[in-house]
Amino acid sequence: MTSLGQKLALDPFEQSTDVGTVHLPGACDYDPDQQTFTITGAGANIWGDHDDFHFVWRRMKGDFIVTMRAAFIGAGVNAHRKFGWMARTSLDTNSPTISTGIHGDGLTSLQFRRTKGGQTEEARAAITAPDVVQLERQGNTYIMSVARYGDPFTSVQVTDLGLGEEIYVGLFVCSHEDHVQEKAVFHDVRVVEPVKAGFNRNTDPFGSRLEILDLASGHRQIIYQRDDVFEAPNWTLDGKALIFNSMGHLYRFDLASKTPTLIDTGDVVMNNNDHVISFDGKMLAISSHTGERYDSMVYTVPITGGQPKRITPIGPSYLHGWSPDGKYLVYTALRNGDYDIYRVPADGGDEVQLTTVLGLDDGPEYTPDGKYIYFNSVRSGRMQIWRMKADGSQQEQLTDDEYNNWFPHISPDGKSVVFVTYLVNEVEPSDHPAAKRVYLRLMPLDGGTPKVIAYLYGGQGTMNVPSWSPDSKKIAFVTNTVPLK
Repeated sequence: MTSLGQKLALDPFEQSTDVGTVHLPGACDYDPDQQTFTITGAGANIWGDHDDFHFVWRRMKGDFIVTMRAAFIGAGVNAHRKFGWMARTSLDTNSPTISTGIHGDGLTSLQFRRTKGGQTEEARAAITAPDVVQLERQGNTYIMSVARYGDPFTSVQVTDLGLGEEIYVGLFVCSHEDHVQEKAVFHDVRVVEPVKAGFNRNTDPFGSRLEILDLASGHRQIIYQRDDVFEAPNWTLDGKALIFNSMGHLYRFDLASKTPTLIDTGDVVMNNNDHVISFDGKMLAISSHTGERYDSMVYTVPITGGQPKRITPIGPSYLHGWSPDGKYLVYTALRNGDYDIYRVPADGGDEVQLTTVLGLDDGPEYTPDGKYIYFNSVRSGRMQIWRMKADGSQQEQLTDDEYNNWFPHISPDGKSVVFVTYLVNEVEPSDHPAAKRVYLRLMPLDGGTPKVIAYLYGGQGTMNVPSWSPDSKKIAFVTNTVPLK
């Protein structure tokens, strides 16, 4: 039986178990500060008609997406030692199973056994030595997606593999030697239950995780999670808090105490995930739904709270940026049947249209020097990242790839831009829903080849607004899952 203390120490897993004939017992140590799992395992192999290894697992029903980054510690004894994700019908040594075999020599294969005691088969990946590993179940189809950190995924899959409704899912280490232990460290471990077809985020169970990514290491930490919807963190200028929205309200999340506190916004209580902090850190500009048509309008309010002042006279208007000198707000707005980018004085006044090309333009944000506004536009066929001068002139495309890219955010030091990327065939170009497979990608400010910095399940609400730390070293964002049972 697993004790409560052990379960909490292994969360989100239930137990740490040797499977098969293992002469040297394995173990799992969890570091809560780094959120890393260090797994020690022996075992002759995971192959043929049976398996011998160490397994850290949880039971799951239905579809799942599990992702991690990992590496072996030390040179190792056998080139065929391996780690990865595994799903299996039972803890029997000869159970039907599937695993992402990341071998010590770099060989990467999706290994599977269709029947109890049957022979193991494999489908090899086109790349070797990945350190980002994902296993996804879609019914009886299992998809392995792997990458070297910074690169997009490469995927292989197996169909018609019936492991049962409730199966064991987790991390494994196998030394490929009877009397040898090998050790691997796993971090950025995420267990996700994806939403079902026809999902409604307002009524169906849905969980949110607030995460911080360190750009130097690429490591992520979950700092807060709830079994409901919260979205779009802004980082305060003093670096001490994040601001996010939930259920129409805004909250200040204290990073020291890890607790949220309600921000008073008077009678404006249908706030959405478009909110921005002024460059001097004193004010918030927010978007909130109002009126019979439920149109989004732009408001400003002191960052400490108060009764907001309405800025846009008509809607829908979705705020995204504040000019560094504090004089202007920029937003996307539906006017004359098309969404374009507009600028308005921060104290109110006449709006100025900055884009006129047919098709959705969204996500405008100023560079720290105020010279440019970055935005995303579908005008070239897919949603891509663009920029223009602050007056709307010299509009130029910065990304041109197979993905749909949304919401560019410029680092406070003015060197980089980070944005949300929906994977191929995941969405229509003009749509940015939640609960999808996305990357966060980083690119030099003037363009270039984007680098993947996070592989996650999210989308709408993940990073709609500026979310850099003031020192440009970290990024805050929200990921999602159906609450795990």
